[in-house]
Amino acid sequence: MANIKSQIKRNKQNEKARERNKAVRSELKTRVKVAIAESEAGSENSAQALRTAVSKLDKAVTKGIIHKNQASRKKSRLMARIAKLPKTEAE
Repeated sequence: MANIKSQIKRNKQNEKARERNKAVRSELKTRVKVAIAESEAGSENSAQALRTAVSKLDKAVTKGIIHKNQASRKKSRLMARIAKLPKTEAE
């Protein structure tokens, strides 16, 4: 345990940031799963779910939670997976 005041404060800040980042990463995974599930089901909400997932990924990049290349890779894989679905279900 740190006994320097500035390090104690820094540890508290790091813990808060870790919890915040963990919540955002969990939300990202959820949104991507929902987008895939909606698209596979052929739901009319699939386009909205996809937009939400992409938006959450972009927001995580601007907040510094994930790297921009990681977000780009996830978006690319998500789009490719949805594009592989039969056209009648994806629309």
